[in-house]
Amino acid sequence: MTKQTALFEQETEQPLAARMRPRDLDEFAGQQHLLGPGKVLRRLIEEDRISSMIFWGPPGVGKTTLARIIANRTKAKFADFSAVTGGIKEARSIMEQADEGRRFGERTILFVDEIHRFNKAQQDAFLPYVEKGSIILIGATTENPSFEINGALLSRCKVFVLQALSPDDITRMLEHALKDPRGFGDMRVNIGQPLLRQIASFANGDARMALGTLEMAVLNGHVDAEGTVTVESEILSQITSKKSLLYDKNGEEHYNIISALHKSMRNSDPDAAVYWLARMLEAGEEPLYIARRLVRFASEDVGLADPRALEQAVACYQACHFLGMPECNVHLTQAVVYLAMAPKSNALYMAYMAAAKDAQTRLAEPVPLQIRNAPTRLMDSLGYGEGYIYAHDTEEKLSAMHCLPEDLVGTTYYVPTNQGIESRYAQRLSEIKAWKQAHDKGQSG
Repeated sequence: MTKQTALFEQETEQPLAARMRPRDLDEFAGQQHLLGPGKVLRRLIEEDRISSMIFWGPPGVGKTTLARIIANRTKAKFADFSAVTGGIKEARSIMEQADEGRRFGERTILFVDEIHRFNKAQQDAFLPYVEKGSIILIGATTENPSFEINGALLSRCKVFVLQALSPDDITRMLEHALKDPRGFGDMRVNIGQPLLRQIASFANGDARMALGTLEMAVLNGHVDAEGTVTVESEILSQITSKKSLLYDKNGEEHYNIISALHKSMRNSDPDAAVYWLARMLEAGEEPLYIARRLVRFASEDVGLADPRALEQAVACYQACHFLGMPECNVHLTQAVVYLAMAPKSNALYMAYMAAAKDAQTRLAEPVPLQIRNAPTRLMDSLGYGEGYIYAHDTEEKLSAMHCLPEDLVGTTYYVPTNQGIESRYAQRLSEIKAWKQAHDKGQSG
């Protein structure tokens, strides 16, 4: 049942990051807000009182390592599973075996790495086993659990947020790797403190990246006659020449930067918007993803204040589809600047949200008879369509006929602003409402 492998077998063939994986909490770098003396997560691990939980954080901060430390300490059986390499069918098989073991008093911890790779419907499979206590679920994710984890499952798990490691945390970790026999402790490595700090800065809080960079630097260092390896600044500069942008298009920073782009456009700041656009594109983001977000923004934040904004966004999407990167970067820039400079209105967004609230909470409101179809004689006899007024047959192309359910008559959802062209729609709507009020004879139809 357990898929654990020996953590340190064939160490010399493993990357430095794998060889230096912390074996206990004392070796673990960072996360003092969770693992410092007396902190909740540390106590739960040390006292073997683990309950279902989600580890959420950027890559390389120790989510999988924490799960393996728990595996080494717990009296429960431990199953290690990755949503990248396995499917929900295999996970369900593990949980069924755990359910059998529960009858004999056995506890099973199921660690699911990259749990967000399962869609929310697939995540439903975990729920009954968590509820029955057949498994203690530990999920690891780089994605925001609020967006990617099934709400029912999330409510049964404690979320622990792991933070990117600080430069000091990473520097100490690198120093440890240089001294530890699992790392370069059996070698004479000469690398100055400024270069270690340079690696720590380059890694952007990712321990795995930092150790990988150190390993490459040492392997490419100058070896003298006595076997001492010297890492020179020039070598390290070559290794880190392509700075890894602080952007993980599959992780939390993805949401942070798309949010920054959206809010910069909303704040009519084209310079900031173009900067965040460039951050995403230069880090390898799919241009069609950005273009889809611009299409959404065009109606959510501009709307009828400038109806051409939607045309610009859709045209941008088509250009991205035709050309791809890097050619479409200028089309995205055009759309981003246009949307940033456009007059802003969220009236359409607010109208829908207000209507959606009523639609969700007032499901029993009947469609008024006058606007129902009457395709059968029975429906006709019941008054379906009676009193319907065909607006095109009227001189004003208007009627005072009510189209909302009776209990909602008079409710206002769309409230236009006076921004840009929407002021024209505001005037037109005001005239329509005044005419209808003057000609409404209290009919319900």
